[in-house]
Amino acid sequence: MYGTWSCFLGGILLLQLLQSGQGLDNGLALKPPMGWMSWERFRCITDCQLYPNECISERLFKRHADLLVSEGYAAAGYEYIIIDDCWLEKDRDNKTQKLVADKKRFPSGLNALSDHIHKIGLKFGLYQDYGTNTCAGYPGVIKHMQLDAQTFADWDVDYVKLDGCYANISDMATGYPEFGRLLNETGRPMVYSCSWPAYQEEAGEMPDYESLKKHCNLWRNWDDIDDSLESVMQIMDYFGKNQDRIQPHAGPGHWNDPDMLLLGNYGLSYDQSKLQMAIWAIMAAPLIMSNDLKHVRPEIKAILQNREVIAVDQDELGIQGRRVLSRNQIEVWQRPITPVAKNGQHSYAVAFVSRRDDGAPYRIPFTVKEMGLTNPNGYEVQDLYDGSNYLGVFKTESQFITRVNPNGRCH
Repeated sequence: MYGTWSCFLGGILLLQLLQSGQGLDNGLALKPPMGWMSWERFRCITDCQLYPNECISERLFKRHADLLVSEGYAAAGYEYIIIDDCWLEKDRDNKTQKLVADKKRFPSGLNALSDHIHKIGLKFGLYQDYGTNTCAGYPGVIKHMQLDAQTFADWDVDYVKLDGCYANISDMATGYPEFGRLLNETGRPMVYSCSWPAYQEEAGEMPDYESLKKHCNLWRNWDDIDDSLESVMQIMDYFGKNQDRIQPHAGPGHWNDPDMLLLGNYGLSYDQSKLQMAIWAIMAAPLIMSNDLKHVRPEIKAILQNREVIAVDQDELGIQGRRVLSRNQIEVWQRPITPVAKNGQHSYAVAFVSRRDDGAPYRIPFTVKEMGLTNPNGYEVQDLYDGSNYLGVFKTESQFITRVNPNGRCH
């Protein structure tokens, strides 16, 4: 039986085995979460007079919830609308000590916003911080964890992102699991996104990935992404250099998170947008966009909604891919996916990434075996960014020749 592979940003599909692992026991995020989050694009814009279409407000999130549906993103699998920082009043309620959404920017309250999001078939995500304050200086969960967990449940929250500013790093390994336990005790299913590895790594501490898998559905490993190719490449380098200790811990219910998708903003070209989408799919990353959906160009929208690339990201085996080869500043990234052949071989997705700056597509040959593909029956090859581009059948000793755009896709 042939395996399959597909050239997306130079990619591939082939055949091999199942990876298992015990994750947070809430039955959620069995595939990497997909959705939209405010932070990278809209940051902490709170002046709604100067920036009425960009400020962190119920209007912004209702608008993006509606666009997620009307523009076809929800049909492609994007389902979470996630509020990041700067949604709170600066102080808790004096009587109840509960968190309070900013009364001017969220005049209807979070229950009304949650109801709107749920009514159109989406899910509601919310940011908080395991510290005295959020990163932008709003109240954190410390000393109020049980109350805040129940408040999230009362607001019908489906996804919680817990940041780590203004917190003692030494407390995170116990505090984050405790907040996760309190979320579970509310009885409301909430995906739990943790940030403690990013803070530990910055402080030179090694995260306990067994504990992360037990207590969190996903976790941020490293720095925040910025709207530039340089930032994307730095994150890729972190994951590539540390893949031996990071990659084995990803799987259904527990995912490494390289941060948000930049596509549709200012910093990435068309080919660079394909690059990020492809590598995030190879890494089994959460696909959380942060952009202004109203202004995403059609060709970028097509990348974000590419069903074949999304299927790689959402593959049921949940095996995170790896950087397997680098030659002449061309990298090969590879991920085992379904279908699996009777001989135990996987299908694979493979991406080719250029680090070259010589200004022209670079022609480079690889044997199939060099890319870590060993099915003796060979592989059918398909370009996932061009469904009409069937590239044929390749045996393990066959030479596969591709041309890779500078920071772009294969030809």
